[in-house]
Amino acid sequence: MALFDKAWAVKTGGRFVLRIEDTDRARLVAGSEQQIIDTLDWLGLSPDESPVLGGPYAPYKQSERLDRYQPIVDRLIAEGHAYHCWCSPERLARMREEKAARKEDTRYDRLCYRMTKQERAELPGFTETPTVRMLIPDDAPTVFHDVIRGDVKAPFPDDQIIMKTDGFPTYHLAVVVDDHEMDITTVVRGEEWISSTPKHILLYRWLGWEPPQFAHMPLLRNADHSKISKRKNPAARLMWFKEQGYLPEALRNFLQLLAYPPAGGDEEISTFEQFVEGFDWGKVNTVGPIFDTKKLDWLNGHYIRELSDDELGDRLVEYISENEQWGPDPDPAWAGIVRAAAGMIKPRLVKLSDAWDQIAFLTVPDDSIRVEDTARAQLKDDAAEILDATAEVLGAVEPFDADTIQAALRARLVDAMGLKARAGFAPLRVATSGRKVSPPLFETCQILGRESTLARIEGLRRRL
Repeated sequence: MALFDKAWAVKTGGRFVLRIEDTDRARLVAGSEQQIIDTLDWLGLSPDESPVLGGPYAPYKQSERLDRYQPIVDRLIAEGHAYHCWCSPERLARMREEKAARKEDTRYDRLCYRMTKQERAELPGFTETPTVRMLIPDDAPTVFHDVIRGDVKAPFPDDQIIMKTDGFPTYHLAVVVDDHEMDITTVVRGEEWISSTPKHILLYRWLGWEPPQFAHMPLLRNADHSKISKRKNPAARLMWFKEQGYLPEALRNFLQLLAYPPAGGDEEISTFEQFVEGFDWGKVNTVGPIFDTKKLDWLNGHYIRELSDDELGDRLVEYISENEQWGPDPDPAWAGIVRAAAGMIKPRLVKLSDAWDQIAFLTVPDDSIRVEDTARAQLKDDAAEILDATAEVLGAVEPFDADTIQAALRARLVDAMGLKARAGFAPLRVATSGRKVSPPLFETCQILGRESTLARIEGLRRRL
């Protein structure tokens, strides 16, 4: 929703407004508001107006706008468009159950309509503090125009509660009042709100206000086509992707593809600016897109490879530090090692989270390298001889950089000793990393430096 809000605002020269709709006090979650703000900032979809930034229509939290709603409710009651309801939750639940058992419409039966408080108090299921309900007319509009779907027919609405017993408005009233007062021209929201739109249009009509245009987006689906649930699927919490090591530009590109998949030979890689340039509500696929993280992984790998080595190094250091992958008390020198290794592991990375496991051996003390069983098993009987030759070469080679190291070792081990490169270089790989498979070997030696490389060769040599 934010991606489309932002894109449409940029394309039309408008403003993207973030308003916190927190009138459902029972469902408030501590920290969720900050998470929304952090997520949008991280994705590069920061709003133009918000509770943090302020703006001409502040405040931008509905809980701070309560004084605006009560006069509207009073007006609707006075003009015959709303009424008080004193029915208790137990009475309403029982009514719906009884209606459902009789296979009848379970909408509210208007028991309280036209009653005074005193009259209603004489009947069962009374509660002292009333709610306020809309009085839906028989000719209520059920068809409206959607910029994505065209003309949409929604179910006939119930007498919706617009003011709760706690004095807070429901979403239905608050959103109409706020959208009008904030000059909102386009509302982008999920398709689950289609059934509520006739109620909102009625409120606009009763209040004599011009409604905005509506864009009801399809809901994202899991691979089994079920709805993505914030309670069951960690991916519904967007900061999860940051924690997993995805780049914001990759996730934004992924969401752009979900919005409307490219047709024909269209390019799947696109910037936000390109997305805005080609933005068209008519392209939106109304069938719930499948949230396929395999595609996201591919995109993320692409964007990682597009980074310069320096930029990747900075992002890796930030990620590894924030997630304490190197532990709570890292050596300050490790950041330099990570930056130095960024370029050589770049082609192998899918996510930022993959990096530390690949390069952690570079930070281990030379005498503490743990040799994996699979690595030790690949060493041949001539491993000691190869290590001695390798140490001799590396003790003298100048300069101690990847290209020179490779050329010198190839000349000695392959050309002079007649070894195949894979077999000749394997002992050095095991000595420096303790692994059968590691990042590029000669770059590894360059990062370790001559002293550490020779110390690790000697350490493995003693264990053979």
